[in-house]
Amino acid sequence: MTDRLYIDVHILQTVPPANLNRDDNGNPKEAYFGGKRRSRVSSQAWKRATRVHFAETRDPQDLATRTKRISARLTEGITERTAVTAEDARRIADALIKATGISPGKKDGDTAYLLFYGRRQLDGIVDLVAETATDLAALDTKALEEAVKNLPVKEQLQTGHPADVALFGRMVADIPSLNVDAATQVAHALSTHAAELEFDYYTAVDDENTADETGAGMIGTIGFNSATLYRYATVGLHQLRDILGDDKAAVDAVDLFVDSFTRSMPTGYGNSFAHRTRPSLVAVVVRTDQPVNLVSAYENAVPASRGIVAESARRLATEFATATDQWGDEPLYVGICHTLGAETDETGQELAKAFGANRTFAALRDGLRASLTERVNGN
Repeated sequence: MTDRLYIDVHILQTVPPANLNRDDNGNPKEAYFGGKRRSRVSSQAWKRATRVHFAETRDPQDLATRTKRISARLTEGITERTAVTAEDARRIADALIKATGISPGKKDGDTAYLLFYGRRQLDGIVDLVAETATDLAALDTKALEEAVKNLPVKEQLQTGHPADVALFGRMVADIPSLNVDAATQVAHALSTHAAELEFDYYTAVDDENTADETGAGMIGTIGFNSATLYRYATVGLHQLRDILGDDKAAVDAVDLFVDSFTRSMPTGYGNSFAHRTRPSLVAVVVRTDQPVNLVSAYENAVPASRGIVAESARRLATEFATATDQWGDEPLYVGICHTLGAETDETGQELAKAFGANRTFAALRDGLRASLTERVNGN
């Protein structure tokens, strides 16, 4: 396999009136791009939505969790696996966490920051004390901390990373040895067109109002907008291989990410707007040079006159084809899934010319997996 292998994911997705991702005023996040105000969804919001979606296809035990409450989870594990009391399990858990050097938080039992770790990594820490827990529980606090300080607790957090830690990385500022460089980069989703902030003024009626009572029981406003979003992310397969240490696991992680990133949706005000949609277009590109975000296709905001989704797709195809021709960096693999008409239509023809024949999403993933597997096998 080549030293570097990047999988770029390009998505066009139309969202109805919604507030997917709030700013500090409670309104949908926005950004200026190309001199126009655009709708924006932060990369953090979509990364979390992607991680939540992982659990729909993977055993949660094979995934990670991000929390300050690692000591509480470790206490539960020790209690379940040993005969010690919950209080003694907590003392052992606190001593084990202290042995890692992770800074304690202000609240008893919390760490100072969110820690992203694999659930099976935590099981590995429990394994270190499962047989000696009763003896450890009999020690006072100072002796207990001395007894566990040389156990390979930190090593359990440095190895056996689950796919989501490998994909999204981990930063522990005061313990650099626990850091994991993310194999995935996710851009902020941006509308391909100018977008306006609007407000929904709503009222709620008190069901117990009498006939002579008037007025609402509650009134309020919610900011919203609607947009066709360009979403982009890239995954470094070579980075996944380094972190996971296994070719198949790395390819599996790419497939997991592509599936969940495509299908997921931030949930902000979901009950108020029922905003879940599926993408109109998903294109994947495998490259050996560098990740390439195609957002420059939308520097000039797409007008509504030709149909925003179709015009956005045509611009994406043109931008990709032009960049490939001008730079001469022919991708190793290109695939597309879209709902934008047959290849006899103008849009379909331009998409086919740039990205190849339209496929189902399942076929797109299968083709990507086959291409990556061939590469990692050195064929």
